[in-house]
Amino acid sequence: MTETPPSVVIEGLSKRFDGPDGKPFEAIDNMSLTIRPGTLAAFVGPDGSGKTTLMRMMAGLLQPDDGSLHVLGIDLAEDPQAVQNRISYMPQRFGLYEDLSVQENLDLYADLHGVPQDVRSERFSRLLAMTDLAHFTGRPAGKLSGGMKQKLGLACTLVRVPDLLLLDEPSVGVDPLSRRDLWEIIKQLIAEEGLSVIVSTAYMDEAGRCDHVFVLNGGRLLAEGTPADLTARAKGLTYVVTPQDGVPARNLQARLIDAPDLVVDAVPAGGRVHFIRQPDSDEARLHALLPDCDPQPRKEELEDAFMLLLHQQDTPGQDASTPPPLASQEIHGPTNGHGEGPVILVRDLVRRFGDFTAVANTSFDVARGEIFGLLGPNGAGKTTTFRMLCGLLPATSGELQVAGVNLRTARSAARARIGYVAQKFALYSNLTVYENLDFFGGAYGLRGARRRKRVEEIICQFELDPSAQSGNLPLGYKQRLAMAAGLLHEPEILFLDEPTSGIDPLARRAFWRTITALAQAGVTVVVTTHFMEEAEYCDRIAIQDAGRLLAIGTPQQVREESGLEGGHMNEAFIAIVEKARAEEGQAQEAA
Repeated sequence: MTETPPSVVIEGLSKRFDGPDGKPFEAIDNMSLTIRPGTLAAFVGPDGSGKTTLMRMMAGLLQPDDGSLHVLGIDLAEDPQAVQNRISYMPQRFGLYEDLSVQENLDLYADLHGVPQDVRSERFSRLLAMTDLAHFTGRPAGKLSGGMKQKLGLACTLVRVPDLLLLDEPSVGVDPLSRRDLWEIIKQLIAEEGLSVIVSTAYMDEAGRCDHVFVLNGGRLLAEGTPADLTARAKGLTYVVTPQDGVPARNLQARLIDAPDLVVDAVPAGGRVHFIRQPDSDEARLHALLPDCDPQPRKEELEDAFMLLLHQQDTPGQDASTPPPLASQEIHGPTNGHGEGPVILVRDLVRRFGDFTAVANTSFDVARGEIFGLLGPNGAGKTTTFRMLCGLLPATSGELQVAGVNLRTARSAARARIGYVAQKFALYSNLTVYENLDFFGGAYGLRGARRRKRVEEIICQFELDPSAQSGNLPLGYKQRLAMAAGLLHEPEILFLDEPTSGIDPLARRAFWRTITALAQAGVTVVVTTHFMEEAEYCDRIAIQDAGRLLAIGTPQQVREESGLEGGHMNEAFIAIVEKARAEEGQAQEAA
């Protein structure tokens, strides 16, 4: 009996690209690894670590510069087509045809892959059932929610039965419900079809579901092993601490990560702070950092080991891609804040598109200096709400005031007092950092010496290189530049639309340290996110679905409302949404 070869064997693999400065850099640097057949394997690592390059090489889309790469026992350098005939690859931005229906997309990909007509009906039925798209076959792909698009992309990838499935960050930009559904589909495929699957992911909880995890950074393999083996590296170093009454957990977290010689990492969690101490940290200094607090040991997690590995390695590319966090004293607050009371007031807000109600009778307030999170599944109406709050979309009815200005009657006046950072990098890539900031300063109404002064101040505050070409900046610095542009005119309110979508935990820490500094300086922050752990940074959160407001309160209050007081925010979010959907379904049946 012939032994099944490993899914992937990599020996001394290297891949070079020309960098923004014209100098070559190693995207994959002398890497060696083996992935056993029948394995669910994960690649994790910061942005720029080489995950996507490695995926594209395994799919036969990029040729190695050095070393060897065998997939399913085939040398990719000799016969890439033979490999491509036996694998399926879903890139981060899967190419759906948005003007074609769900069924037409499936038919098209079946034609492209040469799937025989006599097997299509059974295959399509199974995939549509798995992805819960059977009732949407006639809907154009462009009309699907983000989560449904991802599930359709996975179905199109699987119109033929591959020997190996490659998934490059399949759950980027989708909500916890859709992430759960995607992983249920993957588990079902492995159980029923014996698929080998390799996935890259920015979510450590997803990596924890895999058989084997490979940690990459700067094109190198830092570590590999089962989730349990890797997690054990953080044993004895993980703690939980409760802040004093009235102190936001994010402020205590900021204090901890501002002491990197004592603390590796810290995150808010359930009103408390989880942190990892440095292996050789001074106990007396650590206790002095936490006066009147009593740190307690806690069970280590995979993300703890991941952060520990990254901070222990001096790997090329790490510092370049992720900017250091900004200290609170370096951030200046708004100069035009005034008065007491809510800075955002929403009453009975409604937005309709024809016969479709995207937002229905939503009401809430946001206080000055508060971090307010707007959460919801894909298609829940939160983006529509967000755009109305920013003055980018008029409301159909209801009352909406931002910074004391009625947005229904004076949107331009309100926009002068708010800053906005879009999910996608929306600055001019061919301009330098200084040129971008100078341009946006003019767009925000700054003139002459005042504009020059603000541009220089913001460059200093955000530690940016004024001469760097914006399009060549690493992702972490692009985010920092976008935030600097949004704060040039010293707005009272900063709107952040899924600002950390698709970025790794290391970059998310630096980003949220900056947000904490802004809140401490008096800036009001409204943020949408699909990372439920980021809700822990917020003073309050609101959960929407189908245009309705389902829950609002502090993270702890929302957990209590879900019935999962001590649980993770992911579970609380799913419980609240599923309960509301079940009640809505029962009401419709009764009617």
